[in-house]
Amino acid sequence: MPGPGRHPPPPETPPGQEVALSADGAADLVPRSVDASGVLVSLAAPPPGVVEFNGGYLHPSLQPERAMAAALSRAGRRPGAWGRPPMEGLPELREWFARSIGGSVTAAEVLVTAGGQSALTTALRALAPPGAPVLVESPTYPGMLAIARAAGLRPVPVPVDAEGVRPELLADAFRATGAPAFVCQPLFQNPTGAVLAPERRAEVLRIARRAGAFVIEDDFVRRLVHEDAGPLPRPLAAADPDGVVVHVSSLTKATSPSFRVGALAARGPVLERLRAIQVVDTFFVPRPLQEAALELVGSPAWPRHLRAVSTELKARRDAMTAALALHLPDLALPHVPSGGYHLWPRLPEGTDDTALVAAALRAGVAITPGRPYFSAEPPAAHIRLSFAAVAGTGEITEGVRRLRTARDEVRR
Repeated sequence: MPGPGRHPPPPETPPGQEVALSADGAADLVPRSVDASGVLVSLAAPPPGVVEFNGGYLHPSLQPERAMAAALSRAGRRPGAWGRPPMEGLPELREWFARSIGGSVTAAEVLVTAGGQSALTTALRALAPPGAPVLVESPTYPGMLAIARAAGLRPVPVPVDAEGVRPELLADAFRATGAPAFVCQPLFQNPTGAVLAPERRAEVLRIARRAGAFVIEDDFVRRLVHEDAGPLPRPLAAADPDGVVVHVSSLTKATSPSFRVGALAARGPVLERLRAIQVVDTFFVPRPLQEAALELVGSPAWPRHLRAVSTELKARRDAMTAALALHLPDLALPHVPSGGYHLWPRLPEGTDDTALVAAALRAGVAITPGRPYFSAEPPAAHIRLSFAAVAGTGEITEGVRRLRTARDEVRR
């Protein structure tokens, strides 16, 4: 027994833990835990009977299941389909992504990735060292914030309005932080639905070039345009001859959550760094999936699918905006996007988005709180309402009616 005033000796550290725990000195630089809550809220399936306004993918009725099955079947019979693909991806698929981006982007500047999330992870790790600040839109996609924090980066918010990021605030943020990169979604931004205005596009690239920084362009829903959208602006990468933009795109949102095929496009030395990180992390995207992607996008079913989704998403958007105006007119909806799959209503002052989310689930509808979309304190309470993961317009109307019940509960 230890004598008076003496403390018992600490327990002996198991030999196998001594080396592992010695890395804790870096804990203040690189977090040892990952907060996936902002991602899981959109990935978790709600209980049966609950209307899914929190989903981030197309409902099975909107997915091209027959076309994907046929493409996968044909792909499996291609010569060499089960062999090792080139590390950068199949040349034909890289060429298809390069044509989709446009401008002077070539297949040699494209890497095939395992979806958009993987591409964002690779890009952030390649462009910013642990401990560095990285500029992000505010609000923005929680999955990207989770990636940045898991990599030991410090997200610095730059406000977004109805026309995208505000260039004067972006320039101020670069001057104040010396950040090596800015992550943005110039087309149908998540969650606001904003499209970067034409006069701001060149300005954003000019500001990043002057700061000696990169722009990571997450072009995640270009293929989920609504039929009333009109011509879309080209990706920022298509107007970038200097290698400022690292472009991320994916087929996943327009197909299925399990069809995880995407692309990274970059110019100059950063391309080799992106390639090296991807090879170390994942080796390569499975060849059968790449072959299936080629079969799918080259089939007559692909443009038909995109047209059908475009029509249906507009109908769902209109049904949701009409239901909100009828049942929840006190929810402010200053912007109705012409692409993507969600709305971003602002709640009345004093409403707690977390309490509303809990009440909504009790009422039988799953919604997404706005708080995880902000890297700092939110200026107002919001919720995100997805209309892609539900069965149809009738379910949208019923979901909004249930949301009104939840709103009435939190008001009492």
